[in-house]
Amino acid sequence: MYKPILNKRNVLKFTHFSNRSYSLFAVLGKEVIIGVLSVATLQNATAHNSCIEAELTSSDSTAINKNIALGEVNVTGTRAPLTTSQQARMVTVLSREDIQAAPVQSVNDLLKYAVGVDMRQKGPLGALTDVSIRGGNSEQITVLLNGINIGDAQTGHNAFDFPVDISEIERIEVLEGPAGRVYGTSSLLGAVNIVTKTPPQTSLSAHVEGGSYGYLRAGSRANLARGKWNNQLSGSYTRSDGYLRNKAGKLNADFKTGKAFYQGNYNDEQIAVNWHAGMSLKDFGSNTFYGAKYDDQFEHTFKTFTAVQAENRQGRFRIRPSIYWNRSMDRFELFRDAPEKYAFNYHRTDVYGVNLNAYFDWELGRTAFGAELRHEDLVSGNLGEPLNRPRPIHGTDRNYTNGLNRTNVQFVLEHNVILGRLTLSAGIIAVKNSQADMNMRVYPGIDASYRIGNAWKMYASYNTSLRMPSITELFYSVGGHKADKHLRPEELSAIETGVKYNTRYVNGKASVFYNHHRNLIDWISDGTLDENGAILWKSVNFGEINTMGVEASLDFNILNILPSQHILKKFGLAYCYLNQSEQEHKNIVSKYALEYLKNKFVANLQLNIWKQLDLGLNYRFQHRMGSYLDTANNRHTYASYGILDARLSWNEAKWSAYLEGNNILDRNYVDYGNVAQPGIWMIAGIKIEL
Repeated sequence: MYKPILNKRNVLKFTHFSNRSYSLFAVLGKEVIIGVLSVATLQNATAHNSCIEAELTSSDSTAINKNIALGEVNVTGTRAPLTTSQQARMVTVLSREDIQAAPVQSVNDLLKYAVGVDMRQKGPLGALTDVSIRGGNSEQITVLLNGINIGDAQTGHNAFDFPVDISEIERIEVLEGPAGRVYGTSSLLGAVNIVTKTPPQTSLSAHVEGGSYGYLRAGSRANLARGKWNNQLSGSYTRSDGYLRNKAGKLNADFKTGKAFYQGNYNDEQIAVNWHAGMSLKDFGSNTFYGAKYDDQFEHTFKTFTAVQAENRQGRFRIRPSIYWNRSMDRFELFRDAPEKYAFNYHRTDVYGVNLNAYFDWELGRTAFGAELRHEDLVSGNLGEPLNRPRPIHGTDRNYTNGLNRTNVQFVLEHNVILGRLTLSAGIIAVKNSQADMNMRVYPGIDASYRIGNAWKMYASYNTSLRMPSITELFYSVGGHKADKHLRPEELSAIETGVKYNTRYVNGKASVFYNHHRNLIDWISDGTLDENGAILWKSVNFGEINTMGVEASLDFNILNILPSQHILKKFGLAYCYLNQSEQEHKNIVSKYALEYLKNKFVANLQLNIWKQLDLGLNYRFQHRMGSYLDTANNRHTYASYGILDARLSWNEAKWSAYLEGNNILDRNYVDYGNVAQPGIWMIAGIKIEL
């Protein structure tokens, strides 16, 4: 159980540790996890490699602040900061080492190796990707950048337009299952938190790579560290000619993206302040991405991100306020460069948010509480209710004629108790949204874990959450779509139990979970055609759907198991099985809800071929349920497929050169109906660190 923290500066020296009941470390069993973390992440899981600022709390409540290198880091599975071993919920962490070893060029591509994540591509290399967790869809997860919610109220399709290049990411955390009291109520089925980091020393880096289909990516980063201040600026540019042609014979899966990101921080003994500002610009040919009948679609997106966070680092009461503003601008062309055929759709969304999170330790444990005010303001040419005063669309002679304002208010209360090897975490989130006709609703959750020895942990949880419909689901009634502005919020309750095993040789985990959806939102087709003869998709509350799932993984550190050899480095296997109680209805096709991954298997092998020459192999097999309609309104079931990717690299201290191959077996496959994915894709590149 946590003890109160006082601001005394006595220096304690320990000559040995004991396992007696009065030992300083008895509350954490045999693992030497020292006291509580002073990095009050609350919403932000920053992990400074394996070096964490920790507080040593003695039995007489004396605290000493110092930096200690520990083997585990602070992750966000609860509202209050707890270490990995203390967490009652399991969080999948993709480390910087995992990111550098994977044959990927975007966050979207990296997540395809997380077994509980469904990454459905409509374009390669992050051009357009829908990311979901445990049988859900892209609208049902929260996407965060350094703990700040950057989700777009308009649609989840462009949620992964990050302002940072993948080379600047320190770690990615994936929290599976309802995460309402951790990240807010939009995280119906989980959350993905992207964590960046400024190096502690002044540095400079650059990278460039090129490959198939006219692919090119280049970027650089400059970091200036001076005393308590740190500032970093990075940028990147990516382009490709694309791999798909329309009926007219023109390439129309081309894309180009530009990213710029500035982040800084100030740290002293009393306070830590972090801030960031970034932008993402993307143009891409959408081929048949949004409708099989139209194969010359195009989309332009422009996003900006700003945020400031602070936290005090002394005292028994820790508080972490943050404020942010994200803007998203989108132009969709049903017929590329041809507004005379069909007027372009313009949208602009501004999201303003204020968070106040805090926690304190007392005799009965650690209590955390928080509040968030999030305001979403959309103006559009076709989404929302008619505006009283139309607003001009920049760069055109048109006006935004429609729009929607809504404000979401939520309050969180959570309490954590550690009793020896047992961790209990329980809390509630209360939420009210101005757009929905509802009173304030309360969603509870409880997590528990018990550590058996130094390697085993058993855990169980029950959590609930809700999600407000996106503005697209409420109002998008053009181009073969008919929306319902009276959609009710989705709700979900989930039960999960599992076991985790962790040693320096083998890491493994297995879990069983059950999700109960109410008022699930989906786009369906019952065979009705629109005025242009295209299939008409309608947004509906699909009803109740139950999902039972099993997830398991094993990772072997072969260098530790067989230290006499240096060829085999790591080997990992993971499998996820899902089964929904809801079956396809006669003459009704689901666009998202029933098109889930029933089976997903991933495997990876890391080899050291010779000296600094490494080879990584990544394989994934996917079996998707559901079906899709072609342009002739014929139904097709999804075919299973297996994809093999590889990365060959020469790694030196200051530079690396690499050759990557995606889909090297050249398989034909689709993640969405009528959108064929590319065959073999080769990329070569070099990175330099100064």
